[in-house]
Amino acid sequence: MDTDDLTDEIHEAIIMESDRFHHDLTLQFGLLSYECDNEAEYIKGVIELIYEFKKYKKYDMDSIFFDDIPKLSDFHRILDKILMNIEEALNDQKIVMK
Repeated sequence: MDTDDLTDEIHEAIIMESDRFHHDLTLQFGLLSYECDNEAEYIKGVIELIYEFKKYKKYDMDSIFFDDIPKLSDFHRILDKILMNIEEALNDQKIVMK
């Protein structure tokens, strides 16, 4: 699937929010979409990727960011924000993830 296949709410919650933070993070979430068959699978993958990213140390950041590497605390803050956005979008759509 492609990120253009996402509902507006999920696209805003993940793609647009990450792009406001750093385009390199958006690329990570965008590439993930090609491994997924549908939006539910994509959301699950994003959540798993976020929890993986939360394990990263400062020296791991260059595997995501090519330039202007953000502070680790700012990175964790945006990851938490994206998780919250996903939860709100799913609640608004009355979708339950299994």
